[in-house]
Amino acid sequence: MEVVKAVKRNVLLNPGPATTSDAVKFAQVVPDICPREQEFVDIMAGVRRDLVKVVHGDPAKYAAVIFTGSGTIIQDVLVNSLVPEGKKICVVNNGAYAARMVEIAGHYHIPCVDIQFPSTGLPDLDTIRETLAKEPDIAVVAAVHHETGTGVLNPIREIGKIAHDHGCIFVVDTISTYALRPIDIETENIDFLMSSAQKGLAGMTGASWTVGNIEEIKKSKDYPTRSYYCNLFMQYDFFDRVGEMHFTPPVQTIYALQKAIEEYWEEGETARWERLSLCWEAIHSGLEKFGLKSVIDKAIQGRLVVTVEAPADNRFDFFTLHDYCYERGFTIYPGKMFGLKTFRLCNLGMITAKDIENFFAVAAKAFEKMGISLPITN
Repeated sequence: MEVVKAVKRNVLLNPGPATTSDAVKFAQVVPDICPREQEFVDIMAGVRRDLVKVVHGDPAKYAAVIFTGSGTIIQDVLVNSLVPEGKKICVVNNGAYAARMVEIAGHYHIPCVDIQFPSTGLPDLDTIRETLAKEPDIAVVAAVHHETGTGVLNPIREIGKIAHDHGCIFVVDTISTYALRPIDIETENIDFLMSSAQKGLAGMTGASWTVGNIEEIKKSKDYPTRSYYCNLFMQYDFFDRVGEMHFTPPVQTIYALQKAIEEYWEEGETARWERLSLCWEAIHSGLEKFGLKSVIDKAIQGRLVVTVEAPADNRFDFFTLHDYCYERGFTIYPGKMFGLKTFRLCNLGMITAKDIENFFAVAAKAFEKMGISLPITN
């Protein structure tokens, strides 16, 4: 689609929404259409096929089921829809987004085994294995691939094998890795993954989905119905029979998502990952020059989020840094770790290592404004 007027480009270093292309922005400007028209039904069908293809899923085994909402809606859908009567969900919890799944289970009064680990490290596989052995009523194991609150990358392939060895299905929040890090759903032992348009595909907020095992979706028809709008089988069944979402879809967001997927294929899975890895290295290079440190060991980072320990200098003020950078086209985000002052630098969108270098040039002026000399030595 031809872009008739360039939009001011902001570099978003927050954990989402991500920086988008002008082509994706303008893809939303389309003639009004009823989403029940066959033309739009065909668009939805193509998008759903591509969402499975992004994670190398076999379309005979996996299907994409889309819902209207931010990433949390798909957490809600999977937690409330996949636990059979009298069974439990087990959450491998080492961060804010795993904790959110625990909270969702609590709101639906679903029995939940919450295995908590420190947010700065990896979960202990032996503890997971022992828990599943002691709790035969666990039917679903849930984990987060990449904890966006910290930047920790969890060993989902190993956790998935443990889950399968104990007869459980494995649900993974891949909201901040889908279409960023290469993922093969089968190799990673995933039964259901989740993502959202505004993250790795660099689309617009308003559409989220699961790519899930079709047979397990069909089984869930007989599980307790805990939600009307957020019911996985009902939405899948409507797509399967009618080709549409059960309720009104976010039409313009879907057009933008279609364009974002097109850009994904044009760039290529490997090339995108290489670009983002260079961004991540540029973040660490900038931090080193500033004398700042990342909280999470670099060896277990997912190369998409760096949690930065704030300077101890009492002249440092995150909001001064944020506002100075924001006024110059760069957005950063506070940390999500209790008891430690941090902020996050994320490289999830359509950005380059040059953008990161430009950010640090601006940030240096903000530190100067606060009276803090670089590099920081204490």
